[in-house]
Amino acid sequence: MTGPVPLPERLRLRVVALVSAVLPSVSPVPAPLRKVASFAPARRARLGGAAIWDALADDDFRQHTAVQVAAVPAAPDDPLDAAARAWLVREDGWEAVVAEVADGLGEEEARDDQGRAELGRLVAQVAALQAEVGTLRSEHRQELDRVRSEHKVLRQRLGETRSALRAAEAERDAALAARDEAVAAAAAATRTAEADVRRLRAQLEEAEAGLAASRRGTRSERDAATIRTRLLLDAVVESATGLRRELGLPAVSGTPGDAVEGELAGVEAAPASSAPATPALLEQVLGMPRARLVIDGYNVTKEAWPHASLEAQRSRLVAALGPVVARSGAETTVVFDAAESSTRTVMPAPRGVRVVFSPEGVIADDVIRQLVAAEPRGRVVVVVTGDRELSRDVVRAGARAVPASSLLGIVAG
Repeated sequence: MTGPVPLPERLRLRVVALVSAVLPSVSPVPAPLRKVASFAPARRARLGGAAIWDALADDDFRQHTAVQVAAVPAAPDDPLDAAARAWLVREDGWEAVVAEVADGLGEEEARDDQGRAELGRLVAQVAALQAEVGTLRSEHRQELDRVRSEHKVLRQRLGETRSALRAAEAERDAALAARDEAVAAAAAATRTAEADVRRLRAQLEEAEAGLAASRRGTRSERDAATIRTRLLLDAVVESATGLRRELGLPAVSGTPGDAVEGELAGVEAAPASSAPATPALLEQVLGMPRARLVIDGYNVTKEAWPHASLEAQRSRLVAALGPVVARSGAETTVVFDAAESSTRTVMPAPRGVRVVFSPEGVIADDVIRQLVAAEPRGRVVVVVTGDRELSRDVVRAGARAVPASSLLGIVAG
């Protein structure tokens, strides 16, 4: 008995499959295969394949199985099946048939080996990529934890900022309430002073009437009494005037009947804070204590120097304001529109003059409205502009609106 001829793996498995299919029909069955013969065909080949292949080393057993395999119809056009049957039967020329199929299977197995090698390489590459993905996920989780921690800190800071803002708003409300109380107290003091003036005038009139009725005393005595009374009256009037200027109370113009008469005539009554119409009146208003002057820059310069460049307009206006501010002492701010520009020019300005450019996307009119709204009511605030809508808004806020011509008259003068 010789060992079985070495075969390619696929051909060997086909031989074992053919033998396992007919194993129960083979007689006699070798002792090692008797238990295997009782298995199902697929299980015989899977569990008893090695024992079947070893038993085929016995030529008698191989010939008996060849007879049984020959009785089973062959698979058409299957070289592997034909080679397995030729190996079992071993008729003339079987070596050539088996060798041809074996060569072909050898090439296929070589290609399979290359494929398995390539598969192994790809598997290793996939493992490396998976490891890299794991590393990236770990880094991502760490970064996510860091971002979450920063987000928590920012939320805490936001809460603290909101608390500080609420505290600031409460302080602002308290300050506004204190200001209102101070204004009310000043108004009460003014009313008291005016009552004192009326009382003193009544006393003066009473004294003059008594003096005229009695005509007693000498002329010098009458003159002395009159002088003393008038000096007292002038002191009271000047005290009331100084108090009004110190508080910055707006001047009252018109009479209570003006609004009714204007309404009957179909004419809208002038606002309480109407602006001075001439350069002289403007100069007088700017000379009041703590006066505030806000100028709509380009609105004035385009009326005064329409053909000059914007830079030249700015320079001429700011330079011309120096003498005006020096004479009046008014706190002065010039606002230029830079809503459509991302650059801001640094301009030299005379003492007491501030130059402001509106932020990007914000027009100069809105900046002027903010400046007026920031001032306390009662302070003398003059806005120089030719814009009707802006003039109406600042007048409603308690300021005086002045046309550009009044300011240009002061500058020219």
